[in-house]
Amino acid sequence: MTVTAETPQQVQSRERPKPGRGKRILRFIVLAIVALIFISPLIFMIVTSFKTRAEAAGIPPTWFPNPFSLQAYETIFNASGTPVLRWFANSILAAAANAVLVVITASLAAYPLARMNFRGKNLVFATIVATLFVPPVILIIPNYLIVGTLGWLNTLLAIVVPTAASAFGVFFMRQFFVSIPIELEEAALLDGTNRLQIFTKIVLPLAKPAMATLALLAFLTNWNDFLWPVYVLFSPDMQTLPAGLSTLQTANAVRYDLLMAGAVIASVPVLILFVFLQRFIIEGVSRSGVKG
Repeated sequence: MTVTAETPQQVQSRERPKPGRGKRILRFIVLAIVALIFISPLIFMIVTSFKTRAEAAGIPPTWFPNPFSLQAYETIFNASGTPVLRWFANSILAAAANAVLVVITASLAAYPLARMNFRGKNLVFATIVATLFVPPVILIIPNYLIVGTLGWLNTLLAIVVPTAASAFGVFFMRQFFVSIPIELEEAALLDGTNRLQIFTKIVLPLAKPAMATLALLAFLTNWNDFLWPVYVLFSPDMQTLPAGLSTLQTANAVRYDLLMAGAVIASVPVLILFVFLQRFIIEGVSRSGVKG
């Protein structure tokens, strides 16, 4: 007969008193109410997208469409002046490319700041972090001049490249690299592995949760960006989804049914990404603040 020693977590879990049935039910009810409060705007957005134009603008608002209508989606997809599918493709391409560039540049910049010793390292890191306090709107004119000089106006490069170097990404990845046990890298150095091999074959595979989290955050930031695309994208076919959807409302009228239908379309990629990456997001966020 073999006896297995219990870990401190198992002993603590066994000794911790379990809450009574009444407390569990109360906790479940409270959590259900909080969850309903958070998802109610999403539910209302979806419901409104299936209303008629008159019902969507009606006061008081209703929670159930009567009658159920696909008019908003038919108008969006069939209107010649609103190429929503083209806007959707532009946003997907730009956000995905920007997310890849952010992960690459942030990882390459963060690893030396986390593991290598060189003169001025703390000053460099402090300067990078300090740029997080600069309002992005201040950089619109300098970025516009640079993009115009490079000939990138009215192209997707204008909304992909300028934000590829992310100060938050460097800070986030640096914190994760610091949390990785340094003994793994020291053992690899003793085996004759150079720094580049350690970075690509040991550190990056362990940093998949952080990279997935950063990629999702960068994707969301680029996907939701409205102001910058309005400045640098001119033709209707080159618009991204947030900037293009703004044309569905005029100074005298707002098509709430169209706006909600467009918002539903814009939410689909984000929800899909979150469903598939939520495990990595939780692990990446929890480990990125272990050491500083």
